[in-house]
Amino acid sequence: MAESITLLSQIKEKFGCGPVDVRTYSPLTLAYIGDAIFDLVIRTVVVERANRPANQLHKETVKYVKAETQAQMIDVLLPLFTEEEIAVYKRGKNAKPYTKAKNATFGEYHKATGFEAVVGYLYLQDDMPRILELIQHGISAIGMEL
Repeated sequence: MAESITLLSQIKEKFGCGPVDVRTYSPLTLAYIGDAIFDLVIRTVVVERANRPANQLHKETVKYVKAETQAQMIDVLLPLFTEEEIAVYKRGKNAKPYTKAKNATFGEYHKATGFEAVVGYLYLQDDMPRILELIQHGISAIGMEL
């Protein structure tokens, strides 16, 4: 079976990015890219579900990408994490962020940062199947459906 060409591999090739040991990245760097990847996954599903005005798409997306929802997802996903994912999550959760979410508690924001760090880590490891598995399970387990 032919190896699939991923978005990450295409980006690295087009922009001349070399190999990097993802384990050396700070947890906030992982959370930074993880936030974007999580947002992209949710936006993709929301757009695929219906062609709607942008403000409606945004309102639907926000329900899933807010820190409160991510914190709820972590509560059900944590037991499913590998040892490596747990270590990344803890690093992200315990990081000292430079900002605070507008509509989240301190605890929710830290859990969400840990979750985003895991997503970022998996993305930079080129493991989109695992990201999608976790997001799908997390959304479903907290009683939300995309």
